[in-house]
Amino acid sequence: MSRTSFQELLDAGVHFGHLKRKWNPKMAPYIFMEKNGIHIIDLHKTVVKIDEAAAAVKQIAKSGRKILFVATKKQAKDIVAERIKPINMPYVTERWPGGMLTNFATIRKAVKKMSSIDKMMTDGTIDTLSKREKLQVSRQRAKLEKNLGSIADLNRLPAALFVVDVQKEYIAVREAKRLNIPVIAMVDTCCDPTPIDFVIPANDDASKSIALIVDIMAKAIEEGLEERKAEKEKEPAQKEKSEEQPTRTRARKVKVKVESTHNEGNTEVADSVEEVAEQNTSVEENEQE
Repeated sequence: MSRTSFQELLDAGVHFGHLKRKWNPKMAPYIFMEKNGIHIIDLHKTVVKIDEAAAAVKQIAKSGRKILFVATKKQAKDIVAERIKPINMPYVTERWPGGMLTNFATIRKAVKKMSSIDKMMTDGTIDTLSKREKLQVSRQRAKLEKNLGSIADLNRLPAALFVVDVQKEYIAVREAKRLNIPVIAMVDTCCDPTPIDFVIPANDDASKSIALIVDIMAKAIEEGLEERKAEKEKEPAQKEKSEEQPTRTRARKVKVKVESTHNEGNTEVADSVEEVAEQNTSVEENEQE
């Protein structure tokens, strides 16, 4: 069963593309028609592509790895932050810091700097600084929080990237491709789908369209995390079963041995009874003669 329906996509305005004169010819397979100078996206293909992307996202979440959501455009900022924050996935809604993936070590240093400032605030060492130094540190902390606060839990490179606007986030896409990180993206009719691994042909400007697709991806991630949790809970029970099995097999072997000895005893008794019966019949025959 597909994660969304044709009607839901239609209501959200996912089918609206860009002006015909702005189109990218590589998006031709995903365009249904042109009306009033605007390209209309084929929603049947969008449904299929959403299911493929959701399956990939679910599998990544199930494996315990992270998916980085990138949406710095005005319409998508709040939508992504609200929906992705509860599922503990990293996201970038402010300016994309150049080299965030290709120069990840430096970005990690900045995140560590932010955590060290937090430590100073909690243990009271910040009070030893002068008023001017305090102000500088607090400003630095606010700046780091704004740009890198949402990726503070990202300890290693993400397993995949989800991009809302390919044209706007072209630096993020290039960095991901250089590091062979798969990219899942909402691709409009004016964009190039070539560098994208999982293309979702959709309107990337309307807030309803963005909200619908981001929500589907978030639900797929939640499912993956739930399955991972269920598997972890099953593991201890399976270990206990595997430990119990050898003792059960031993008990079965002992039982089989007892039964075999018992059966042997029964056969011996039966043989002796048959011998006695044969002797009695021979005696009776002799008496009759």
